[in-house]
Amino acid sequence: MKTEKMAIEINNMTKNYGKHRGVKDLNLHVERGDIYGFLGPNGAGKSTTIRSLLGLLRFQKGSASIFGMDVRCRQKEILKEIGYMPSEAMFYPSMRVKEVIRLAADLRGQDCRREADRLCERLAVDTDKKIEELSLGNRKKVSIVCAMQHKPQLFIFDEPTSGLDPLMQAEFFKLVLEYNRQGTTCFLSSHVLTEIKRYCRHAAIIKEGEVIRTDTVENLTRTNSRRIHMIRDGREESFLYQGSLNELFAGFAGHDIADITIEEPALDEIFMHYYDEEDRQSEESADMQ
Repeated sequence: MKTEKMAIEINNMTKNYGKHRGVKDLNLHVERGDIYGFLGPNGAGKSTTIRSLLGLLRFQKGSASIFGMDVRCRQKEILKEIGYMPSEAMFYPSMRVKEVIRLAADLRGQDCRREADRLCERLAVDTDKKIEELSLGNRKKVSIVCAMQHKPQLFIFDEPTSGLDPLMQAEFFKLVLEYNRQGTTCFLSSHVLTEIKRYCRHAAIIKEGEVIRTDTVENLTRTNSRRIHMIRDGREESFLYQGSLNELFAGFAGHDIADITIEEPALDEIFMHYYDEEDRQSEESADMQ
């Protein structure tokens, strides 16, 4: 795996908060030009990983680099190439939206007015309002503009669509895809599984501070399981089934099947399989010791 191909490289990163867990021996590699999903429930370690990458947290062990630059000693250079969007957008409440957007551009020493105007139009941002007058969703849209207006090489987004209505969620990802076609890499954390499946090419699954699986999204969501809904002997049943459908039907002999529906399992059920599998492996390891 050649460094020049990598947008993000994390090797054996460990970050603890005193006695509390952060992330442990975390390994993650994101190639340039990818749209990479970082998936896990709240508290799994997604934000800790992102803040460590940005140099906002100091990790105790391991290494991390962005475009081949060590995050611990070349932070200023790295941040010039990044558009970061935190999970919660916080701005000076008395400032007007246009002032916040201009401040974000000025801090980078760039004239981003043309791109900022385009983004505000696409996202229906009212630039004359004060931040304190905005809803959560509208503050989120301001955060998107601030992250995208300087056309960075890498987006790092932490739960980017929380608070956005469905139309704005779709518009946000249209913008991500447009920038990506121009070469921008995108690394986004989410617990919204449908977003990961629809827009990401690769993904990592994190649980309790450890990455338990990385693969293409296509492979991660491939399954032989089926969700069975049926009325058997007068009782409604719903269960996940793995195996031959012929064997399933053979097992119905002697039963009264009033109705049956066979469909792919929900996306969250597919990903829950990885968590269950990790739990089983941990239990088996403990039993062997």
